[in-house]
Amino acid sequence: MDYRDTPDEAAFRQEVRAFIAKEAPKDRESADPFSQGGANREWMKKLADRKWIAPAWPKEYGGAGMSVMEQFIFNSELSEARAPRPFGIAVGFVGPTLIVHGTEEQKQKYLPGILSGDDIWCQGYSEPEAGSDLASLQTRAVRDGDDYVINGQKIWTSGGHVAKHMILLARTDPDAPKHRGITYFTVDMKSPGLSVRPLVNMAGTHEFNEVFFEDVRVPRENIIGEENRGWYLAQTTLSFERSNIGGAIGARQTIEDMITFAKDPANQGKTTLAESSAVRHQLIERYVEATVAQQMSLKIVSIQAKEGVAPGHEASVAKLFGTELNQRIYRTGMNLLGMYGQLDGKNEDVEVPMRGRIKYMYLRAVANTIEGGTSEIQRNIIATRGLGLPRA
Repeated sequence: MDYRDTPDEAAFRQEVRAFIAKEAPKDRESADPFSQGGANREWMKKLADRKWIAPAWPKEYGGAGMSVMEQFIFNSELSEARAPRPFGIAVGFVGPTLIVHGTEEQKQKYLPGILSGDDIWCQGYSEPEAGSDLASLQTRAVRDGDDYVINGQKIWTSGGHVAKHMILLARTDPDAPKHRGITYFTVDMKSPGLSVRPLVNMAGTHEFNEVFFEDVRVPRENIIGEENRGWYLAQTTLSFERSNIGGAIGARQTIEDMITFAKDPANQGKTTLAESSAVRHQLIERYVEATVAQQMSLKIVSIQAKEGVAPGHEASVAKLFGTELNQRIYRTGMNLLGMYGQLDGKNEDVEVPMRGRIKYMYLRAVANTIEGGTSEIQRNIIATRGLGLPRA
């Protein structure tokens, strides 16, 4: 790996850094990723004006057309500045799939709203009985004239309560092998018969939802690609940066925040450092591990940049290590704060350490090793694709 920027990369890094310093919201910790108002909304508009909403999309479709290293630099600088990142289902999956498989009419209909930052999308994949084994999904789509009638349920639908559209996988041929007979649809979230029920997580926030389909009619023109080929479309991506540098930098920043808090004389009595050398050792261990996570990200982007291939098992290694590290970080945070770690940011009677972030993330991080592919699935990928071990 070469840790040095080329002259062009250094110039681009400075351009991104200067833009963030001038334009990014000042209260960056409070930005809601599902918000369409306030400072977050204005920030996304400013990114859209520079075509930085979709860094990896080709320029002919309104993206920035950034190289792998440019994407890495862009993501790194946003993360270092703790600025809201313009990613998610719409930019990261819907747009790339439409660019590759959509008709010209579908591109004209959907891409402008994604690029402007106006349209939030959600993903209708997981079901109560189809999570890690997604191909077992049972939501049905039955042809009826020019429409498909959809019945079934999706779960863990992030942002479904604010989304305008959904990308949906539904079974159109129940007699086909399970990886076949699945079709990829777009669905208007205001369709009659579609209902969204909130799922409040153990940290007390509403990100996820259940979505129910009761005779929801979807026009045939909403199919992306070919009928019964949806599973293969669901694997589609463009060559966008997948190093997870944002997560690695965020982990390091959290440890740095904990250390800064613990060293501040004004916070004496609010940490356990005076009584516990073990907590000091934990902080050091977490910082070393966060540095390792950053090195993993650099390794992945180096593979992409030099070999021109998407990361395989290396991405699973980084995901597994990063999400389990996240849980260790917030356990360390709770150990550091002791009884103060039980306070959340809503408490008005006492000054809450770190705005209650440690308690919230201690609870929220439980899901990290489940969402986006469980730790068990990542270990299977590493074993079979990385180490060449037999599947059974």
